[in-house]
Amino acid sequence: MGVRAKNVLPKSYLHVMMKEQLFDCGQLGRDAIDLEFRSCNLAPVTSRTFTVAGLFAGIGGIELGLGRSGGFSEILCENWEPAKAVLQERFPGVQIAGDVRDVPALPSVDLVTAGFPCTDLSQAGRTSGIDGRESGLVNEVFRLLDGAPRRPMVMFENVRNMLALDSGRAMRHLVDELEALGYRWAYRLVDSRFTGVPQRRQRVIFLASQDLDPRAVLFADDDGEPDQSLLDPSCFGFYWTEGVRGLGWAKDAVPTLKGGSTIGIPSPPAIWNPKGALGHRVLLPIIEEAEQLQGFPAGWTEPANVVSLGKGTRWKLVGNAVTVGVSTWIGRRLMDPGEPILSGRPVNNGDRWPTAAYGARGRVWGVNISMWPTSASYRHLREIVDLQTAPVLSARATAGFLSRARRGNLSFVDGFLDGISEHAALVTAEDAVA
Repeated sequence: MGVRAKNVLPKSYLHVMMKEQLFDCGQLGRDAIDLEFRSCNLAPVTSRTFTVAGLFAGIGGIELGLGRSGGFSEILCENWEPAKAVLQERFPGVQIAGDVRDVPALPSVDLVTAGFPCTDLSQAGRTSGIDGRESGLVNEVFRLLDGAPRRPMVMFENVRNMLALDSGRAMRHLVDELEALGYRWAYRLVDSRFTGVPQRRQRVIFLASQDLDPRAVLFADDDGEPDQSLLDPSCFGFYWTEGVRGLGWAKDAVPTLKGGSTIGIPSPPAIWNPKGALGHRVLLPIIEEAEQLQGFPAGWTEPANVVSLGKGTRWKLVGNAVTVGVSTWIGRRLMDPGEPILSGRPVNNGDRWPTAAYGARGRVWGVNISMWPTSASYRHLREIVDLQTAPVLSARATAGFLSRARRGNLSFVDGFLDGISEHAALVTAEDAVA
C-alpha cells in the first residue's frame, strides 16, 4: 500500500477537556478506545486503485462493486462450480482458485474480502453457529492473514443474525481473531435499499485494518431511513414459503432474496399487486429481474448454465450474493475516507452487539447510525419486475401459504389475505379448466 504520511486526527477524535471528562464516563470510555486508532491513516487506500483478494467470492458481487470504485481483483476463490463458471466469464484474466482450504497463501494485496458462508448463522439456515461446518470456514481467512507477507485490510459480509445468534458468539470470534493479529475494526449493519435497489436486505459489513481507519470508511455517511411516502404503495413483496412465522414483507420492495430450498428448488419472493388484473395480482419475479434486484446486470449468472441446468442453481447464486451497490459504496469510501460519526455508547461484555460499533484491544464502542449510509435514486419494484408479464404464483403454492397464514397469528395489512384468497380461487379455477 506504499508509504503513508503521518496524519493529524480531526478535532472530533481528540480528547475533550479534562473538566468535561470528570463528568462524562461515556466520553472517557470512548477516549480510551479512540487512543487505539490514533496511529491510523486517514488518507485513501491509494491514489488511483487498490488490489483485492476475494475469498468465498460467489458470483463476484463484492468484487464487481469494488471494481467500479477502483478495486482490481488479483485472485478470486470459490469452490462451487456454477459460481466459478460465472467468475471465469465475468472476470476474464483473474486467477480463479477453488477450495479455500487448498489455497496455500495470498498474493500481496491491499484488501481481502470474504462473504463467508452464512448457512450456519442465518435464521433460514441451520443456526449451528460460527463453529458450523460451512460458516466455520471463516477460520481459513485468519490462517491466510497470519501467513501473509503483509497484513492487508479485511472486509467481511454476513447476515444480521450473526449479531444475535449464540449471544453474538460469531462476532466475538471475528473480533478476537482479528485483534490477535493486530487489527482495529469497525462494522455496520446496512440495508441494500440504500443503493437504490428495491430489496430489503440487511447485512453486516465488517472492515478491519492496521493502518487505514475503518471508521472513516463505514461511518462517514448517514442519510437516515427515507420517508416512507417516497415508496410506491401499489405493490408489496412477501415470502409465500412462510406464513406461520417469520413472514418476509416489504413495501415497494422484495424481502431478502434467498438461496432457495435445501433440495435445489427455487423459492423467489412473491409480489402482491392489488391493482393488477384479476388472477394476475400475486406474481413472481424471473431470475433476470432477481439479478437486477441485487444490482447485477440482467443475465449475469447465465454462464452457470454451462455446468448446471437445475432450476434452482441461478436462484441460489443470486440469493447468496452481495448486493453490488453496497461494495461500490465501500470502495468509494476506501478511495476517499471521510470524518466518521462516532456518537454512541460503550459496549461491555455481556451486552448485545449493536447495529454499528468499532473497537480494538478488547474495547468496543457502539455507534448511533442508521442502516442507510446514502440514498441512491430508488428504482421502484414495478420498474424492475414486469408486472404485466410476470408469472403468477401457482394455485398449490397460494393454497399452502393461505393454510399456514390462517393457522398462525401473524398480522397482515388490510385486504392482503382477502386478495390472496381471491387469487387462489381464480388460479385454481383456471387450472381446472385447463
